[in-house]
Amino acid sequence: MTRYQYLASVISQRIEQGLYPVGVRLPSIRVLSKEHGVSITTVQQAYRELEEQQWVEARAKSGYFVAHRKIRPELPACCNATQCSLTIPQWDRVLEMVNPVKTGEIALGFAAPDITSSSLKPLTQALSRISQRHSLRAFDDEDIRGCAELREQIARLLIDSGSHMDASDILITDGCREALSIALRCICKPGDLVAVEKPSFHAGIQLLHGLGMNLLEIPTDPAAGISVDALELALEQWPIKAILVTPTVNNPLGFSMPVERRRALLRLAQEHDVAIIEDDTYGELSYPYPRPASLTSMDDTGNVLLCSSFSKTLAPGLRVGWMAPGSYMNRAIHMKYISSGPTAGLPQLAIVDFIKQGHYLQHVRRMRSQYQHNRDLMTRWVSDFFPCGTRISRPQGGFLLWVELDKRIDAQWLNEKLSELNISIAIGAVFAAAGRYDSCLRLNYARELTDEIKQAIRQIGRLIQRRMDENE
Repeated sequence: MTRYQYLASVISQRIEQGLYPVGVRLPSIRVLSKEHGVSITTVQQAYRELEEQQWVEARAKSGYFVAHRKIRPELPACCNATQCSLTIPQWDRVLEMVNPVKTGEIALGFAAPDITSSSLKPLTQALSRISQRHSLRAFDDEDIRGCAELREQIARLLIDSGSHMDASDILITDGCREALSIALRCICKPGDLVAVEKPSFHAGIQLLHGLGMNLLEIPTDPAAGISVDALELALEQWPIKAILVTPTVNNPLGFSMPVERRRALLRLAQEHDVAIIEDDTYGELSYPYPRPASLTSMDDTGNVLLCSSFSKTLAPGLRVGWMAPGSYMNRAIHMKYISSGPTAGLPQLAIVDFIKQGHYLQHVRRMRSQYQHNRDLMTRWVSDFFPCGTRISRPQGGFLLWVELDKRIDAQWLNEKLSELNISIAIGAVFAAAGRYDSCLRLNYARELTDEIKQAIRQIGRLIQRRMDENE
C-alpha cells in the first residue's frame, strides 16, 4: 500500500467511526502533511482517492468536507429457519473451488491473503537464514505441543484480544483446520450434533461431515452474528454437544459480534453446559483497533476452545496454526499425537524470528489498512456494476465480501459462465449444508485491486444483468 492509500484509509476509518461527522470540514492539506510527515502531494492524492470513494467532497476555496454518501446497499438477508442436516453435500463443488488457479485466471473465490506484500520479506529471509544454517532443530521433530518460543509469542499476541495466557495454554497445530478438528474430537464423537452459524465456513461444514458428525444450522444476522434466541430454542430441543462460531471477522459474512451478544452466547452455553469452539482465524485483521475481545477472554470455565492460525495474517503455505483448548488440553495433545504428530519446526522458528523482530505487528497493521481500503473500493464496484437490489455485506475486517443476488440467478451457473472468461468466484451454496444460498457468492479483495479486477467485476455484473433480462 502506498503512503497516500494508507493516509486515505486512516481518514476513512475516522469518518466511519464518527470522529469526523457528515458535513464537517476536514483538516487542511498542510495540517495533514505536517501531522503525518508526508508531502503535500501525498495528501492531495489521498483526498482524491477519498473523493473517488465518495468519503469526502471538495468545496471551492473552502477545503474538503465529509460527504453525504450514497445509500449503502442493503445487507444480505438473514435466514430465519433452524435446520438440522444429517447429510452434508457440496463436496464436489468445494473441491472444484479449491483446485489450483489456472494460468491467467482472475481468482476471486479463494480465501487467501495478499502474500505479495513487501512487509513479508523479513519472513522469507528468516526461512532462508534458518534453513541455510543447517540447524538440526529446524529439521528434527519439535515438542508435540509446538515450539515453546512460538507459544510464548502467541500468548503475548493474545493480550490484544483480552486473553492472558502463558505458553503452557497453547498447542501448535498444522493450520487452523487441524485445530478445529482436534477441538471437535475433544468434545464430540461420530453421530453427535454441533450447532453452527448459517452461512458457515465451508471447511468447517466438510470437517463435520468427515468426522461423522451432524450439524444444526442456526440463523445468523449479517451484522450481529448468531441468533442467541434461536440457539436457546435449539438447545432446549436438540442434544447439542458443541457450538462452532466465528464471532470476530466472520467468514463469509465479515461481521464482528457485538459484545453484549457475545456475553449472552457465553451465558447460554454455560447454562446448558455446552462447549464453544471459537474460530478466530481472522480476528487480528479486524479493522477497528483495539480488536474485539474474544469469547475466550470472557470465559472463566475453560469451556471455550480457541482456534486460530497464521494462514490469513501471514501466508497459508506456512501451515502453522494453534489452539488454546482450555480445560481440554490433555485430550487435545492426545488428539494431536494420534493425528499428525508434531508440527514442522522450520516455519515455527521463522515465525518466532518474524514476531521477535517486530515485523509481525507492523505487517498486520499494514494489511488491515490495505484490506479496509480494498473493501471500500470493491464494495463500490459491486454497487456500480451489479444490478439494483444486490445485497452486500459490510465486513469489519479481513478480505472477503459476501454478495446476495436476485433469486433468479444461480451462482453455480454464473461461475460456469465466468470460467469461459477465466474468472472464478466462490459460490454461496457451499457455505451451508441445507441449501438457501444458491444466489449468493463470495469475493476476495485481498490483493491490489487492479483495472483487470475492476473489469472482471464489470463482466460479472453484465452476465448477471443479462440473465435477469432473459428471465423476465
